[in-house]
Amino acid sequence: MGNSNSCFHIPSRSSRRKKRLQLSPTTTLTSLSEPTQPAKQLSETTGMRLNYYCDNEAVEKGVEKNETGRKLELPELDKYSYVLGSLVQSKSETFKADSTNNVVLNAIAENDITKVLLRRDIRIADLHTFSEKIEIEGKATDQKSSGRCWLFAATNVLRLYIMKKYNLDDFELSQSYLFFYDKLEKSNWFLENMISLVEEPIDSRLIQYLLSDPVSDGGQWDMVLNLVGKYGVVPKSVFPETYQSSNSSRLNSILKAKLREYAREIRELHKLGKNVAVMRKTKKKMMEEVYRIVAIALGEPPKMFDWCFRDISGKFCEYTNLTPERFFNEFVGYKASETFSLINDPRNPYNRLYTVAYLGNVSGGLPIRYVNIPSSKMQSIAISVLRSKKPVWFGADVGKFSNSCLGILDNDIYDYSLGFNISFNMNKGDRLQYAESSMTHAMVFTGVHLEDGKPIRWRVENSWGQDRGDEGYFVMSNDWFHEWVYQIVVEKGDVEKEVLDVLNQEPIVLTAWDPLGSLAIE
Repeated sequence: MGNSNSCFHIPSRSSRRKKRLQLSPTTTLTSLSEPTQPAKQLSETTGMRLNYYCDNEAVEKGVEKNETGRKLELPELDKYSYVLGSLVQSKSETFKADSTNNVVLNAIAENDITKVLLRRDIRIADLHTFSEKIEIEGKATDQKSSGRCWLFAATNVLRLYIMKKYNLDDFELSQSYLFFYDKLEKSNWFLENMISLVEEPIDSRLIQYLLSDPVSDGGQWDMVLNLVGKYGVVPKSVFPETYQSSNSSRLNSILKAKLREYAREIRELHKLGKNVAVMRKTKKKMMEEVYRIVAIALGEPPKMFDWCFRDISGKFCEYTNLTPERFFNEFVGYKASETFSLINDPRNPYNRLYTVAYLGNVSGGLPIRYVNIPSSKMQSIAISVLRSKKPVWFGADVGKFSNSCLGILDNDIYDYSLGFNISFNMNKGDRLQYAESSMTHAMVFTGVHLEDGKPIRWRVENSWGQDRGDEGYFVMSNDWFHEWVYQIVVEKGDVEKEVLDVLNQEPIVLTAWDPLGSLAIE
């Protein structure tokens, strides 16, 4: 932080000649108005001596005059600087006296911290062997440089039903197909929100939050249901990836720039007294432009297609004139309408239904719904589903205590105590409350290892390619599940009536920026 010579400058409103004045710790001056208050807070927090700009008369009197007559009392700052200086000096001596610090410093200065602190015993203990596994697994997929984990995790679940039904050794559904329609629907969703919130102040937290990310790559399970229910699915072979689907940042930049421009146009129409009908007519033209952008970047999805393949036995099969909707309903045969999300959010009461304000993709589609339950109960349900040989879609904070190269998710994977003599002491609820954690990634459970009926580790299908972990599959410790897994998706038949009845409640609405909506943010 700044020392006693640091300055924070506040311009005077006076139109007369300005002169810079160094104030003593006891100086009193009349503030200009609210802009001076942050300076006071900054000085109190940092111990920085402040420089103010005052007119000549104010310099002589030690005050700055204005219409408010309010005075800003400056704290005695020197003692804060002295305390900090003494602390630095004493701790520096202590640091140098401990030879262990020098050893760790030399190691970490030249290497990635996680490589230095990686625990070999944990790496060995986290075996890729499991007592319970689903019957069929596909090869690990790769979302590449995009935020489509939720779509990859969803299609990784859905493809297993096709692989089993048609005796395939591997298969992929087109993630790009769903991505195309998600971009269109999210753009429309954003513009509808801008219309409905047209009277909200432009600088309100809600408007600024929605403008910060008008059309992200991320999403939620109920958003998957909206897409497959409206548009169906297709094999990847009939609608493959493009460069833009695998590297989505440029496309997103273009769409976001246009959507913010459209938001401004909508608000200008409101200022001119135009009604909602006029705004929606204008929105239609905007969406035509969005369609052209997305179609150029991703290609136009097929309305009808043929599908041919050879099964494991070598038998050739061909199906012609299929629609995406028919392919989903008849060939996949997944009962999407029977699924819902369980979450573990210790901040809020359990056995209650939650949603997130302004989170969604299809206007008029299914809302986001979460049933909040304890982590131990979530684990028990997930184990039961895996034992019935069904995969489990889930959302977690993947960046915490994880090694993506080794494919390990374990709270003890890095020895921060040895390296820095520190521990991390917030619980799951605290981390959500203080912005230390949120859902960042969706994956799929395909197995679990039990000892005496208790979970030890979990098998995880990721979508980061096949060169990580066990050919793209990760291993997760049970403690990591407890601390960092926030959501699983199950069928209604997988839970008892007590949990199912929560779906009939009126949902508690969380704020648009709540961390439980973060999986849908890019």
